Amino acid sequence: MTTTANVVVQSLTAADADAILDIYQQGMDTGHATFQEFAPSWDEWNQSHLQKPRLGAFVDAELAGWAALSPTSSRCVYVGVAEESVYVASKFAGMGIGLMLLQAIVAASEEEGIWTLTAGVFPENEASMKLHQKAGFKTLGRRERIGKMTFGPLADQWRDVISFERRSDDPKFG
Repeated sequence: MTTTANVVVQSLTAADADAILDIYQQGMDTGHATFQEFAPSWDEWNQSHLQKPRLGAFVDAELAGWAALSPTSSRCVYVGVAEESVYVASKFAGMGIGLMLLQAIVAASEEEGIWTLTAGVFPENEASMKLHQKAGFKTLGRRERIGKMTFGPLADQWRDVISFERRSDDPKFG
């Protein structure tokens, strides 16, 4: 558990499901967080993310943001590679919670044997771009016109995604 001022970072539980999905939907509503239009059910979210680590930043007991990992492949050689997601509730934006969560998920992922984290970010999501750079992620490149939006003001527009990666420098990961 990490604590800064009135922000506490700790493991998420199923009791946090509604708040997790609400924050996820807030990100989706921006049009710059994901190709998805609607948050999945809790069962779908739960099955698509690794069980550990899943972290939440709580401000006065309210979930302000979350970070979780998804496997990148079912092949055994990629067991130490995961895609990270960090979402912060709109009312807590700009408070440093995203960086706190990203740094915490990096540390927790290494404890779980994960040596590489990846992320895909829309270039228009400047806050997420800066966040990943500040947290030591390298920009791998731009995947041009990789997906087409299906909703909102950008419906029917092809979108680019910037690929980020962070490789652990822990010697145990070679």
